[in-house]
Amino acid sequence: MSEHDIIRLGHQGDGIAEGPVYAPLTLPGERVSGTLNGQTLTDVRILLPSSDRVSAPCRHFRSCGGCQVQHASDGFVASWKQEVVRAAMAAHGIVAEFQPIHISPPRSRRRATFAAKRTKKGAMAGFHARGSDVIIEVPDCHLLHPEVMRGLSVACDLAETGTSRKAALAVSVTRSLVGLDVAVTDGKPLDGPLRIALAALAERHDLARLAWEDEVVVTRRAPVQVFGGARVVPPPGAFLQATAEGEAALLAQTETILAGARRIVDLFAGCGTFALPLAQRAQVHAVEGEAEMLAALDAGRRGAAGLYPLSTEARDLFRRPLLADELARYDGAVIDPPRAGAEAQIAEIARARLPRLAYVSCNPVTFARDAKTLIAAGYVMGPVRVVDQFRWSAHVELVAGFTLNKA
Repeated sequence: MSEHDIIRLGHQGDGIAEGPVYAPLTLPGERVSGTLNGQTLTDVRILLPSSDRVSAPCRHFRSCGGCQVQHASDGFVASWKQEVVRAAMAAHGIVAEFQPIHISPPRSRRRATFAAKRTKKGAMAGFHARGSDVIIEVPDCHLLHPEVMRGLSVACDLAETGTSRKAALAVSVTRSLVGLDVAVTDGKPLDGPLRIALAALAERHDLARLAWEDEVVVTRRAPVQVFGGARVVPPPGAFLQATAEGEAALLAQTETILAGARRIVDLFAGCGTFALPLAQRAQVHAVEGEAEMLAALDAGRRGAAGLYPLSTEARDLFRRPLLADELARYDGAVIDPPRAGAEAQIAEIARARLPRLAYVSCNPVTFARDAKTLIAAGYVMGPVRVVDQFRWSAHVELVAGFTLNKA
Protein backbone atom coordinates (compact mmCIF):
# COMPACT_ATOMS: atom_id res chain seq x y z
CA MET A 1 0.00 0.00 0.00
CA SER A 2 1.20 3.51 -0.79
CA GLU A 3 -0.13 6.95 0.16
CA HIS A 4 -0.77 9.84 -2.21
CA ASP A 5 -2.10 13.40 -2.13
CA ILE A 6 -4.69 14.16 -4.82
CA ILE A 7 -3.88 17.47 -6.47
CA ARG A 8 -6.49 17.75 -9.22
CA LEU A 9 -9.31 16.02 -11.07
CA GLY A 10 -8.64 14.78 -14.61
CA HIS A 11 -10.94 15.19 -17.60
CA GLN A 12 -12.37 11.70 -17.03
CA GLY A 13 -13.19 12.40 -13.38
CA ASP A 14 -10.31 10.49 -11.76
CA GLY A 15 -8.24 12.10 -9.04
CA ILE A 16 -4.61 12.69 -10.05
CA ALA A 17 -1.58 12.64 -7.72
CA GLU A 18 2.08 13.31 -8.50
CA GLY A 19 3.56 10.77 -10.90
CA PRO A 20 0.99 10.96 -12.38
CA VAL A 21 -1.00 8.46 -10.36
CA TYR A 22 -4.71 8.08 -11.18
CA ALA A 23 -7.08 7.33 -8.30
CA PRO A 24 -10.76 6.80 -9.21
CA LEU A 25 -13.49 8.28 -7.00
CA THR A 26 -11.16 10.69 -5.22
CA LEU A 27 -11.10 14.50 -5.02
CA PRO A 28 -8.45 17.23 -4.88
CA GLY A 29 -7.05 17.80 -1.39
CA GLU A 30 -7.63 14.22 -0.28
CA ARG A 31 -4.98 11.94 1.19
CA VAL A 32 -5.52 8.39 -0.07
CA SER A 33 -3.87 5.01 0.04
CA GLY A 34 -4.04 2.00 -2.25
CA THR A 35 -2.18 -0.54 -4.37
CA LEU A 36 -0.31 0.94 -7.31
CA ASN A 37 -0.98 -0.98 -10.52
CA GLY A 38 1.02 0.80 -13.22
CA GLN A 39 -0.19 4.39 -12.96
CA THR A 40 -3.56 3.50 -11.42
CA LEU A 41 -4.29 3.21 -7.72
CA THR A 42 -6.58 0.30 -6.83
CA ASP A 43 -8.25 -0.67 -3.53
CA VAL A 44 -8.39 3.04 -2.75
CA ARG A 45 -8.98 4.14 0.85
CA ILE A 46 -9.70 7.75 1.79
CA LEU A 47 -7.41 8.74 4.66
CA LEU A 48 -8.26 12.45 4.69
CA PRO A 49 -11.51 13.36 2.88
CA SER A 50 -12.19 16.60 1.02
CA SER A 51 -14.81 19.01 2.34
CA ASP A 52 -16.40 18.63 -1.11
CA ARG A 53 -16.95 14.89 -0.64
CA VAL A 54 -20.62 13.86 -0.31
CA SER A 55 -22.55 10.62 -0.11
CA ALA A 56 -23.50 9.52 -3.61
CA PRO A 57 -27.29 9.80 -4.01
CA CYS A 58 -27.51 6.66 -6.19
CA ARG A 59 -26.85 3.23 -4.70
CA HIS A 60 -25.47 2.01 -8.04
CA PHE A 61 -22.74 4.65 -8.24
CA ARG A 62 -19.71 2.61 -7.20
CA SER A 63 -20.41 -0.25 -9.60
CA CYS A 64 -22.12 1.48 -12.54
CA GLY A 65 -20.04 3.32 -15.15
CA GLY A 66 -22.73 5.84 -16.02
CA CYS A 67 -21.59 8.51 -13.55
CA GLN A 68 -18.10 9.58 -12.50
CA VAL A 69 -18.52 12.31 -9.87
CA GLN A 70 -21.52 11.61 -7.64
CA HIS A 71 -19.10 11.63 -4.71
CA ALA A 72 -18.53 15.38 -5.19
CA SER A 73 -20.75 18.30 -4.19
CA ASP A 74 -22.76 20.03 -6.91
CA GLY A 75 -20.78 23.22 -6.37
CA PHE A 76 -17.48 21.40 -6.87
CA VAL A 77 -18.70 19.67 -10.05
CA ALA A 78 -19.93 22.98 -11.50
CA SER A 79 -16.58 24.67 -10.79
CA TRP A 80 -14.64 21.70 -12.14
CA LYS A 81 -16.56 21.64 -15.44
CA GLN A 82 -16.07 25.36 -15.93
CA GLU A 83 -12.38 24.91 -15.16
CA VAL A 84 -12.13 22.19 -17.85
CA VAL A 85 -13.39 24.74 -20.37
CA ARG A 86 -11.20 27.53 -18.95
CA ALA A 87 -8.09 25.32 -19.22
CA ALA A 88 -8.91 24.35 -22.81
CA MET A 89 -9.20 28.04 -23.68
CA ALA A 90 -6.02 28.96 -21.82
CA ALA A 91 -4.06 26.35 -23.82
CA HIS A 92 -4.73 28.57 -26.87
CA GLY A 93 -4.07 31.83 -25.05
CA ILE A 94 -7.78 32.68 -24.72
CA VAL A 95 -9.21 34.25 -21.58
CA ALA A 96 -12.93 33.50 -21.28
CA GLU A 97 -15.73 35.13 -19.32
CA PHE A 98 -18.28 32.69 -17.91
CA GLN A 99 -21.99 32.96 -17.28
CA PRO A 100 -23.59 30.83 -14.54
CA ILE A 101 -23.62 27.14 -15.40
CA HIS A 102 -26.88 25.39 -16.25
CA ILE A 103 -27.28 22.00 -14.56
CA SER A 104 -30.12 19.70 -15.60
CA PRO A 105 -32.03 18.24 -12.63
CA PRO A 106 -31.83 14.61 -11.51
CA ARG A 107 -34.11 12.10 -13.28
CA SER A 108 -34.36 14.29 -16.38
CA ARG A 109 -32.39 12.36 -19.04
CA ARG A 110 -34.83 11.61 -21.86
CA ARG A 111 -32.66 9.15 -23.76
CA ALA A 112 -30.35 6.30 -22.83
CA THR A 113 -28.75 3.25 -24.40
CA PHE A 114 -29.02 0.15 -22.27
CA ALA A 115 -26.96 -3.02 -22.61
CA ALA A 116 -29.14 -6.13 -22.35
CA LYS A 117 -28.42 -9.86 -22.44
CA ARG A 118 -30.05 -13.20 -21.75
CA THR A 119 -29.22 -15.06 -18.54
CA LYS A 120 -29.96 -18.54 -17.21
CA LYS A 121 -33.02 -17.19 -15.41
CA GLY A 122 -34.23 -14.76 -18.07
CA ALA A 123 -32.50 -11.49 -18.96
CA MET A 124 -30.84 -8.42 -17.47
CA ALA A 125 -30.38 -4.82 -18.64
CA GLY A 126 -28.51 -1.77 -17.42
CA PHE A 127 -25.24 0.07 -17.98
CA HIS A 128 -21.71 -1.28 -18.22
CA ALA A 129 -19.55 -1.28 -15.11
CA ARG A 130 -16.71 1.20 -14.95
CA GLY A 131 -14.02 0.11 -17.44
CA SER A 132 -15.72 -3.23 -18.11
CA ASP A 133 -18.19 -5.03 -20.36
CA VAL A 134 -20.02 -6.37 -17.29
CA ILE A 135 -23.64 -5.20 -17.23
CA ILE A 136 -24.85 -3.57 -14.01
CA GLU A 137 -28.58 -3.43 -13.36
CA VAL A 138 -29.72 0.07 -12.33
CA PRO A 139 -33.34 -0.09 -11.09
CA ASP A 140 -32.86 3.06 -8.95
CA CYS A 141 -30.91 5.20 -11.44
CA HIS A 142 -31.01 8.90 -10.48
CA LEU A 143 -30.18 10.16 -13.98
CA LEU A 144 -33.02 8.91 -16.13
CA HIS A 145 -36.54 10.22 -16.49
CA PRO A 146 -39.03 7.75 -14.95
CA GLU A 147 -40.50 7.00 -18.37
CA VAL A 148 -37.07 6.12 -19.77
CA MET A 149 -36.59 3.82 -16.77
CA ARG A 150 -39.47 1.75 -18.16
CA GLY A 151 -37.08 0.90 -20.95
CA LEU A 152 -35.17 -1.45 -18.65
CA SER A 153 -37.98 -4.01 -18.66
CA VAL A 154 -38.41 -3.48 -22.41
CA ALA A 155 -34.70 -4.15 -22.92
CA CYS A 156 -34.89 -7.36 -20.88
CA ASP A 157 -37.78 -8.66 -22.97
CA LEU A 158 -35.96 -7.71 -26.17
CA ALA A 159 -32.88 -9.65 -25.02
CA GLU A 160 -34.96 -12.76 -24.32
CA THR A 161 -36.65 -12.40 -27.71
CA GLY A 162 -33.84 -11.37 -30.01
CA THR A 163 -30.38 -12.45 -28.88
CA SER A 164 -28.35 -15.44 -27.75
CA ARG A 165 -26.67 -15.78 -24.37
CA LYS A 166 -23.31 -15.09 -26.04
CA ALA A 167 -24.25 -11.61 -27.24
CA ALA A 168 -25.60 -8.36 -25.77
CA LEU A 169 -28.08 -5.96 -27.31
CA ALA A 170 -27.68 -2.18 -27.43
CA VAL A 171 -31.17 -0.80 -26.75
CA SER A 172 -31.64 2.92 -27.39
CA VAL A 173 -34.65 4.30 -25.50
CA THR A 174 -35.95 7.81 -26.11
CA ARG A 175 -38.88 9.52 -24.43
CA SER A 176 -41.28 11.07 -26.95
CA LEU A 177 -44.57 12.93 -26.48
CA VAL A 178 -46.51 9.71 -27.03
CA GLY A 179 -44.37 7.03 -25.39
CA LEU A 180 -41.05 5.27 -25.77
CA ASP A 181 -39.17 5.23 -29.05
CA VAL A 182 -36.89 2.15 -29.04
CA ALA A 183 -34.10 1.23 -31.48
CA VAL A 184 -32.08 -1.99 -31.16
CA THR A 185 -28.69 -2.99 -32.57
CA ASP A 186 -26.52 -6.14 -32.31
CA GLY A 187 -29.49 -8.54 -32.31
CA LYS A 188 -30.37 -11.64 -34.32
CA PRO A 189 -31.13 -11.26 -38.03
CA LEU A 190 -34.67 -10.06 -38.54
CA ASP A 191 -36.89 -12.85 -39.91
CA GLY A 192 -40.61 -13.55 -39.99
CA PRO A 193 -41.00 -15.15 -36.53
CA LEU A 194 -38.85 -12.43 -34.92
CA ARG A 195 -40.95 -9.70 -36.56
CA ILE A 196 -44.11 -11.22 -35.11
CA ALA A 197 -42.55 -11.54 -31.64
CA LEU A 198 -41.26 -7.94 -31.71
CA ALA A 199 -44.64 -6.57 -32.81
CA ALA A 200 -46.28 -8.38 -29.88
CA LEU A 201 -43.61 -7.04 -27.52
CA ALA A 202 -44.22 -3.47 -28.70
CA GLU A 203 -47.95 -3.94 -28.07
CA ARG A 204 -47.35 -5.43 -24.61
CA HIS A 205 -45.10 -2.54 -23.52
CA ASP A 206 -47.19 0.12 -25.29
CA LEU A 207 -44.20 1.38 -27.29
CA ALA A 208 -44.62 4.22 -29.75
CA ARG A 209 -42.08 2.75 -32.20
CA LEU A 210 -39.68 -0.17 -32.33
CA ALA A 211 -36.77 -0.41 -34.79
CA TRP A 212 -34.44 -3.38 -35.22
CA GLU A 213 -31.05 -2.55 -36.74
CA ASP A 214 -31.91 -0.32 -39.72
CA GLU A 215 -35.57 -1.32 -40.07
CA VAL A 216 -38.67 -0.01 -38.32
CA VAL A 217 -40.58 -3.11 -37.20
CA VAL A 218 -43.67 -1.33 -35.91
CA THR A 219 -44.92 2.23 -35.45
CA ARG A 220 -47.97 2.28 -33.20
CA ARG A 221 -47.83 6.06 -32.75
CA ALA A 222 -45.45 8.54 -34.39
CA PRO A 223 -42.81 9.33 -31.69
CA VAL A 224 -43.05 13.12 -31.81
CA GLN A 225 -40.52 15.64 -30.49
CA VAL A 226 -41.32 19.37 -30.43
CA PHE A 227 -38.82 21.96 -31.69
CA GLY A 228 -40.24 25.47 -31.42
CA GLY A 229 -43.79 25.17 -32.71
CA ALA A 230 -43.02 22.20 -34.98
CA ARG A 231 -43.75 18.53 -34.32
CA VAL A 232 -40.91 16.36 -35.61
CA VAL A 233 -40.59 12.57 -35.85
CA PRO A 234 -36.83 11.84 -35.82
CA PRO A 235 -35.39 8.72 -37.47
CA PRO A 236 -34.86 5.79 -35.06
CA GLY A 237 -31.87 6.40 -32.78
CA ALA A 238 -31.33 9.94 -34.09
CA PHE A 239 -29.39 12.49 -32.04
CA LEU A 240 -31.44 14.43 -29.50
CA GLN A 241 -30.24 16.74 -26.74
CA ALA A 242 -30.03 14.71 -23.55
CA THR A 243 -32.52 16.71 -21.47
CA ALA A 244 -35.35 19.09 -22.31
CA GLU A 245 -33.93 21.55 -19.78
CA GLY A 246 -30.47 21.47 -21.35
CA GLU A 247 -31.91 21.94 -24.82
CA ALA A 248 -33.90 24.95 -23.62
CA ALA A 249 -30.76 26.52 -22.10
CA LEU A 250 -28.74 26.04 -25.30
CA LEU A 251 -31.57 27.41 -27.43
CA ALA A 252 -32.16 30.46 -25.22
CA GLN A 253 -28.47 31.38 -25.40
CA THR A 254 -28.39 30.83 -29.15
CA GLU A 255 -31.43 33.06 -29.67
CA THR A 256 -29.80 35.80 -27.60
CA ILE A 257 -26.55 35.60 -29.59
CA LEU A 258 -28.40 35.76 -32.92
CA ALA A 259 -30.91 38.45 -31.92
CA GLY A 260 -31.50 40.74 -34.88
CA ALA A 261 -30.14 38.34 -37.51
CA ARG A 262 -32.60 38.00 -40.42
CA ARG A 263 -30.88 35.31 -42.52
CA ILE A 264 -29.41 32.44 -40.49
CA VAL A 265 -27.58 29.29 -41.56
CA ASP A 266 -27.79 26.29 -39.20
CA LEU A 267 -24.76 24.02 -39.66
CA PHE A 268 -24.98 20.38 -38.47
CA ALA A 269 -28.71 21.05 -38.10
CA GLY A 270 -29.85 17.55 -37.16
CA CYS A 271 -33.64 17.30 -36.99
CA GLY A 272 -34.10 21.02 -36.36
CA THR A 273 -33.35 21.61 -32.67
CA PHE A 274 -32.23 25.16 -33.49
CA ALA A 275 -33.46 25.69 -37.07
CA LEU A 276 -37.17 25.32 -36.35
CA PRO A 277 -37.33 27.66 -33.32
CA LEU A 278 -35.11 30.22 -35.10
CA ALA A 279 -37.43 30.11 -38.13
CA GLN A 280 -40.13 31.64 -35.96
CA ARG A 281 -38.33 34.98 -36.38
CA ALA A 282 -35.83 34.70 -39.25
CA GLN A 283 -35.14 32.98 -42.56
CA VAL A 284 -33.11 29.81 -41.94
CA HIS A 285 -31.10 27.47 -44.15
CA ALA A 286 -30.47 24.12 -42.38
CA VAL A 287 -27.49 22.01 -43.49
CA GLU A 288 -27.02 18.43 -42.27
CA GLY A 289 -25.14 15.37 -43.51
CA GLU A 290 -27.86 12.82 -42.67
CA ALA A 291 -30.65 13.00 -45.24
CA GLU A 292 -33.12 11.15 -42.99
CA MET A 293 -32.74 13.77 -40.27
CA LEU A 294 -33.30 16.57 -42.78
CA ALA A 295 -36.40 14.80 -44.08
CA ALA A 296 -37.77 14.74 -40.52
CA LEU A 297 -36.98 18.44 -40.12
CA ASP A 298 -38.68 19.24 -43.44
CA ALA A 299 -41.81 17.29 -42.52
CA GLY A 300 -41.98 19.17 -39.23
CA ARG A 301 -41.60 22.47 -41.06
CA ARG A 302 -44.49 21.68 -43.40
CA GLY A 303 -46.77 21.00 -40.46
CA ALA A 304 -45.89 24.16 -38.53
CA ALA A 305 -47.64 27.50 -38.89
CA GLY A 306 -46.15 30.99 -38.93
CA LEU A 307 -42.57 30.15 -39.87
CA TYR A 308 -40.28 32.28 -42.00
CA PRO A 309 -38.84 30.51 -45.07
CA LEU A 310 -36.78 27.48 -44.00
CA SER A 311 -34.73 25.62 -46.61
CA THR A 312 -32.65 22.45 -46.17
CA GLU A 313 -29.52 21.00 -47.74
CA ALA A 314 -28.03 17.52 -47.31
CA ARG A 315 -24.25 18.01 -47.24
CA ASP A 316 -21.24 16.46 -45.48
CA LEU A 317 -19.76 19.54 -43.82
CA PHE A 318 -16.50 17.76 -43.01
CA ARG A 319 -15.80 16.94 -46.66
CA ARG A 320 -17.65 19.89 -48.21
CA PRO A 321 -17.99 22.82 -45.81
CA LEU A 322 -20.05 25.78 -46.99
CA LEU A 323 -17.58 28.10 -48.70
CA ALA A 324 -17.12 31.78 -47.97
CA ASP A 325 -19.08 32.92 -51.02
CA GLU A 326 -21.99 30.64 -50.05
CA LEU A 327 -21.99 32.06 -46.52
CA ALA A 328 -21.98 35.67 -47.74
CA ARG A 329 -25.79 35.75 -48.02
CA TYR A 330 -26.27 35.19 -44.24
CA ASP A 331 -25.92 37.57 -41.31
CA GLY A 332 -25.85 34.91 -38.61
CA ALA A 333 -25.04 31.23 -38.05
CA VAL A 334 -25.44 28.52 -35.45
CA ILE A 335 -23.10 25.54 -35.50
CA ASP A 336 -23.41 22.39 -33.37
CA PRO A 337 -20.76 19.95 -34.62
CA PRO A 338 -19.80 16.50 -33.27
CA ARG A 339 -16.87 16.10 -30.87
CA ALA A 340 -14.34 16.56 -33.67
CA GLY A 341 -15.41 20.19 -33.95
CA ALA A 342 -15.65 21.98 -37.29
CA GLU A 343 -12.15 23.09 -38.26
CA ALA A 344 -12.74 23.35 -42.03
CA GLN A 345 -16.16 24.99 -41.68
CA ILE A 346 -14.91 27.51 -39.11
CA ALA A 347 -12.10 28.50 -41.48
CA GLU A 348 -14.70 29.31 -44.17
CA ILE A 349 -16.84 31.26 -41.68
CA ALA A 350 -13.78 33.32 -40.78
CA ARG A 351 -13.02 33.94 -44.49
CA ALA A 352 -16.63 34.98 -45.11
CA ARG A 353 -16.52 37.42 -42.18
CA LEU A 354 -20.00 36.31 -41.14
CA PRO A 355 -21.24 38.97 -38.67
CA ARG A 356 -22.20 36.68 -35.79
CA LEU A 357 -22.02 33.02 -34.80
CA ALA A 358 -23.51 30.90 -32.01
CA TYR A 359 -21.20 27.93 -31.40
CA VAL A 360 -22.62 24.95 -29.47
CA SER A 361 -20.00 22.38 -28.49
CA CYS A 362 -19.71 19.03 -26.70
CA ASN A 363 -15.90 19.13 -26.65
CA PRO A 364 -14.05 22.06 -25.01
CA VAL A 365 -10.76 21.09 -26.68
CA THR A 366 -11.98 21.31 -30.27
CA PHE A 367 -14.12 24.33 -29.39
CA ALA A 368 -11.03 26.16 -28.10
CA ARG A 369 -9.12 25.28 -31.28
CA ASP A 370 -11.93 26.68 -33.44
CA ALA A 371 -12.35 29.73 -31.20
CA LYS A 372 -8.67 30.59 -31.72
CA THR A 373 -9.22 30.60 -35.50
CA LEU A 374 -12.19 32.95 -35.18
CA ILE A 375 -10.43 35.33 -32.78
CA ALA A 376 -7.38 35.47 -35.05
CA ALA A 377 -9.72 36.46 -37.89
CA GLY A 378 -11.07 39.43 -35.92
CA TYR A 379 -13.98 37.96 -33.98
CA VAL A 380 -14.73 38.84 -30.36
CA MET A 381 -15.88 35.93 -28.19
CA GLY A 382 -18.74 36.64 -25.80
CA PRO A 383 -19.29 34.94 -22.46
CA VAL A 384 -19.26 31.13 -22.34
CA ARG A 385 -22.16 29.25 -20.80
CA VAL A 386 -21.48 25.68 -19.68
CA VAL A 387 -24.57 23.50 -19.97
CA ASP A 388 -24.41 20.32 -17.88
CA GLN A 389 -26.94 17.93 -19.39
CA PHE A 390 -24.89 14.91 -18.35
CA ARG A 391 -25.13 15.42 -14.62
CA TRP A 392 -22.48 13.65 -12.49
CA SER A 393 -20.47 12.69 -15.60
CA ALA A 394 -17.21 13.98 -17.05
CA HIS A 395 -19.06 15.23 -20.15
CA VAL A 396 -19.02 19.01 -20.73
CA GLU A 397 -21.17 21.03 -23.15
CA LEU A 398 -21.13 24.76 -23.79
CA VAL A 399 -22.39 27.57 -25.98
CA ALA A 400 -20.69 30.86 -26.83
CA GLY A 401 -21.18 33.71 -29.26
CA PHE A 402 -18.71 35.31 -31.68
CA THR A 403 -19.20 38.76 -33.17
CA LEU A 404 -17.08 40.21 -35.95
CA ASN A 405 -15.09 43.20 -34.77
CA LYS A 406 -15.61 45.77 -37.54
CA ALA A 407 -13.30 48.35 -36.03
